[in-house]
Amino acid sequence: MHIVKKLALIIADFGLATLALVLMVMVRYGEGVGEKFSVHFVPFSILFLLWIFIFYLADLYRLSTFRTELSIAKSLFQALLVSGIVSIVVLYLFPELFMLTPKTNLLVVGIFFFILDYLLRLTIFRFVASGRTPIIILGDSPLIRETISYMEKNPQSGYRLEQWAKEVPKEDSRALFSIIQKTGVRTIILSPHLANESHVVASLFTLLPLNVSVINFLDFYEMLFDRVALKEIDTEWFVQHISTRKKIYDIAKRSGDICLSFALGILCIPLFVLIGILILASSRGWIIFPQKRIGKNGNEFVLYKFRTMKKDSGGALWTEKNDTRITAVGKILRFTHLDELPQLWNILKGDISFTGPRPERTELAEQYKRFPYYDVRHIVKPGLTGWAQINFRPSASFEEAYEKLTYDIYYVKNRSLFLDLLIILRTIRYIFTSH
Repeated sequence: MHIVKKLALIIADFGLATLALVLMVMVRYGEGVGEKFSVHFVPFSILFLLWIFIFYLADLYRLSTFRTELSIAKSLFQALLVSGIVSIVVLYLFPELFMLTPKTNLLVVGIFFFILDYLLRLTIFRFVASGRTPIIILGDSPLIRETISYMEKNPQSGYRLEQWAKEVPKEDSRALFSIIQKTGVRTIILSPHLANESHVVASLFTLLPLNVSVINFLDFYEMLFDRVALKEIDTEWFVQHISTRKKIYDIAKRSGDICLSFALGILCIPLFVLIGILILASSRGWIIFPQKRIGKNGNEFVLYKFRTMKKDSGGALWTEKNDTRITAVGKILRFTHLDELPQLWNILKGDISFTGPRPERTELAEQYKRFPYYDVRHIVKPGLTGWAQINFRPSASFEEAYEKLTYDIYYVKNRSLFLDLLIILRTIRYIFTSH
């Protein structure tokens, strides 16, 4: 459902951009609108696709980013400004392809599009906030309270809590039926611990004639937060939801890893040489830094990165803020993530993939085993980037490492080529917009 909504918004954006182009032609040329529009349509359509890609990187197709009317305008303006700058560069770099360099027309289209798209997103924000799906939650736990708090603070989540019953009394099996009739709610979120209570099941049975949907809280939490409710799942959940092999997916992913890592490796050879020279010129030591990591099935392998720290640096397992061990060149490499480039060799070898749970250092992995179900993340091959990396900051404590594990297990459960593509696209956004 989320994918359908995103696709609908993308199509709407392209339609509004085309409408903005029509308005520009009418305002700028008056006569001969049809002829002028046909001249501009193809080159501007190419630019509009580029704008949509930039909008995607700016997270403008996630309803969770629609927090306030001001934030919508600010995010839209920033993305459109970047789109305009990139468009000008593209127009001048490829004049033969576009056959025109319409600076004024581009500005006018941008203004019209900003107005139209802001009105669209504002309408969506108000509609979602006012037309949220009413729900009833049965059960109580720290994660349920966290979810309720999130929905109250984020109306764009699309849900409104109508009633919260921490327990369902045995002596009042028809209480739910009465609540449903009074409120008209048709969605119930059920805590897993209540699903095995016979009197609760009996109460839910009476709701069948009312076409009520009962959603397991674990599924609802996953849908809302894009991670698993690790604190509330048990071994049975893993048996039911985790697949250790996806044959066609595994073959397709490995083929893509080989082709892409080889091509990028060849293209980046000049960059490898330049970075190597800068590292040698800035500090003593090897250019490449090898480090033992834990891979698929808990097997140990050597991960390669460009060295960013001073020679023989010891200290904390996690990198600290303003860490004095990092060299001047190392800071640049880490900021741009260019220190990760040697891992193309690890991908080509098959140690890691482009996407997957980030491989941990052997020392940290040993300590993380204290987390329940930690080894589940080793069912799949680790990745250069992953779902946890684009959704959560780099961990600097065991508590944060545990939070990242909830995203890693989500990836293991839901891994697909589409999710892998989504991770890669959002990683590009992360590189250019956030550190």
